[in-house]
Order: sequence, then C-alpha cells, then structure tokens
Amino acid sequence: MNFIISRYREFSKDSKRIVANFLSLSILEGVNYLLPLITLPYLVRVLGPAKFGVIAFAQAFITYFVIVTDYGFYLSAPKNIAIHRASKTKVSQIFSSIMIVKSVFMGVSLLVFMTVVFTIARFRSDKFIYIFAFGNVLGDVLFPRWFFQGMERMKYITWLYFIAKLVFLVAIFVFIRSSADYLYVPLFNSLGLIIAGIVSLWIISRQFGVRFRIPPRSLILSEIREGWHFFVSTLSISLYTCSGTFILGLLAPAVFVGYYSAAEKLIRAVQRMLWVASQSIYPFVNKLASESKVKAMQFLKKAMFLFGGSFFVVSLTIFIGAPLIVSILLGKQYGESVFVLRILAFLPFIISMGNIFGIQTMLAFNMKQAYSKILLLTALLNIVLAFLLVSSFKHIGVSFAVLAAEIFVALTTFFYVRSKGFKFLEVPKNRE
Repeated sequence: MNFIISRYREFSKDSKRIVANFLSLSILEGVNYLLPLITLPYLVRVLGPAKFGVIAFAQAFITYFVIVTDYGFYLSAPKNIAIHRASKTKVSQIFSSIMIVKSVFMGVSLLVFMTVVFTIARFRSDKFIYIFAFGNVLGDVLFPRWFFQGMERMKYITWLYFIAKLVFLVAIFVFIRSSADYLYVPLFNSLGLIIAGIVSLWIISRQFGVRFRIPPRSLILSEIREGWHFFVSTLSISLYTCSGTFILGLLAPAVFVGYYSAAEKLIRAVQRMLWVASQSIYPFVNKLASESKVKAMQFLKKAMFLFGGSFFVVSLTIFIGAPLIVSILLGKQYGESVFVLRILAFLPFIISMGNIFGIQTMLAFNMKQAYSKILLLTALLNIVLAFLLVSSFKHIGVSFAVLAAEIFVALTTFFYVRSKGFKFLEVPKNRE
C-alpha cells in the first residue's frame, strides 16, 4: 500500500509539473500568439506583397544560419540539463560547453554570410536587409531556451519571447509608415531577440546560480556528438519548411513570395499552439521512456488523440474560412493567398501527428538516426518538388510541395514506429 501511495504521489507531482508548464506556456503564449496577428495585418498592408516578399526571402535565408548555430541543441541539451540539474557545477559545465560551440558556429556562419551577401549580386542589392536579419542569429545564441526546457521552467521562455515580440510590436507601429521603411523590419525583429537573450543570461546567472566555466574538451566534444543527429534532423526540417520560400524567391518575383509567405505565416501562427504542447510534454515523455515503454506508449496514445482531434478541427476551420481570414487579416491585395491558405490548411493536423510519431516517440526512444534519415529524405523530396512546381505554378506549386513533404513525414514516421512495436492504433499490452 505504501508503495502504491508513493507511486501515486510521484505521478501526481510529475503531472502537476506538466500541467503547470503547459498552463503557464499556454496563458502567456496566448499573448505571444496575438502579437504576430496584430503586426502581420499591418505589415502586409503597409509594405505590399512585393516588399513583404523581400523580407520573407531574407528571413528564409537567415534561417539556415540560425539552424547551424543552434546545432540541434534545443533537442539534445534539455535532456542533459534535466539529468544533471541537481548539480550546479555540472549544469554550468554543460551550459558553458554549448554556449562555446554556438559562439564558434556563429563566427563561421558570419564569414559565410558576408561572403554570400557581398559577392552575389542577388543579395548585394539588398545587403542591409540581410545584415539586419542576421541579428536573429546573435539573438538565438544569446537566448538559451534549451536551458529553461531542461530545468522545466518553460514560463521563462514565453516571457522572454513576449519581451522580444513586444519590442518588435512597438517599433513596427512607431517607425514603419510606408513601404520605403521595409528595411527596418528585420532590424526591429533582431533587436527584440537580442534584448530577450541578454535578459535570459541575467536570469540564468541570478536565479539559477549558473556560472560560465571553462569545460573539459571531452565535454564539448560529447555535446557536439550528441547534438549531431538532432542537427541533421533540424536542418532537414528547415530544408522543407523554409526552402519553399527561399526557392520561390530565387525563381519567381518577390510579389509571389509575398502571397505565399503571408498565408504561410498565418499557418505557422496556429502551429505555435502545437509548439506549446510539444515543448511541455517532451521532457516528461523522455523520462517515461527511460522508465517504461508501456507507460510512455499509454501517454503518447492519449496525446495523439488529443493533438489530432484538436488540430483537425482547427485545420478544417481554416480551410472553410480561408477567404474570410485572408480578407480580414491580409486585405484585398492578397487574394492569391486564399489558394495558398487552403492548400496549407491541414498542416497543423498533419504536423501534430508527425510530432507525436517523430519527436515524441522516435527521439525519446533513441531512434535518432532513423528520424534524421526520414527528415533528410523529406527535405530532398520537398526541394525537388519545389523546383519542379515553382517554375510553372509559382506560389501554388511551392504550397503543394510543402504539403506533400509534411504528409510524407507523418506517414513515414508512423509506419516506422509501428514496425518497432509502437502500435498507436491498437490497445497496448499490459506488460513491461
């Protein structure tokens, strides 16, 4: 009886932590969710599809450098921090190792970035747009969200992102008055992230007692090795989520980038809800996976039905209401975005399924290599489809390429984990 009571209390404590993390993120993320929906309608109207397309292309380009400097640490580091969080010395060493690696990668990225921008005419003509956008890379290095995930203090992530978006919001409405001001949009976005990053470092030092220490070389190499498969996965995800905008910008006029990007940003805003849920349960799923496959599977099945049902309703609503949504949020200039929004409408549902089968299951049960290969294949599929379809169908073509890529991820990860004994559509056996 005492054993049962102790297990109940332990489960209750874990459940409360998950609920607290989820609620704190959800409440504050609600504010973060509304801010882009306030700035996006203003920006797309003031800048117009062409200038908005230029900014979207620059953001897609910079995303590759953000991925390189992050190196998948947002997935590998939380686990290491969570395991050693009782030891400030060990946590400080892990924190220092990752920050050193990220800083070195940022330096290398800066050299590559400057070479591309100042030697290729396509980029040189708008060089200040790209230079200001590169501030996102610095902001990502300064803001160690992976630390707060590992400590299961996700409320800090949302508060700090709120600071970044608030700085961006105020600056946009004060300084962006016409399409000629488009140059400053990436600058304000970068400043917000940099400020949030500086504040986060102060919190980590003051609230958690973490100090920068020169870590052993072996620990640095260990972090690099552990993050490799996550890096490949993240890079592959970026290749099929951001390459659409990038390829479209290379092969088509900026106005078509504007049509596509405006609709895509609405979908990505909806996906923020999925991000909250995913980040909230990820540490807990890892813990369950280390204790019991059966318990983890029971939890994941519940999450699958909850995520799937909720996001299917959301996706169906977007598909039906696409003309009204575009009219209200984007304006008459973006009539072409209605087609894009309808094609992408079911991405939140499809991605939620891929998240359960991929990130929550495959990564938690150390199927990193297989997951990386699936995402790499998906990236190649998306890039090939994008190049084939964009030339003839512009923004419509790239939309279908992205949809096909996400369907491929969800189906492939589902069948892979099924082949490994994870029967999501069957009642799990009641044994370890």
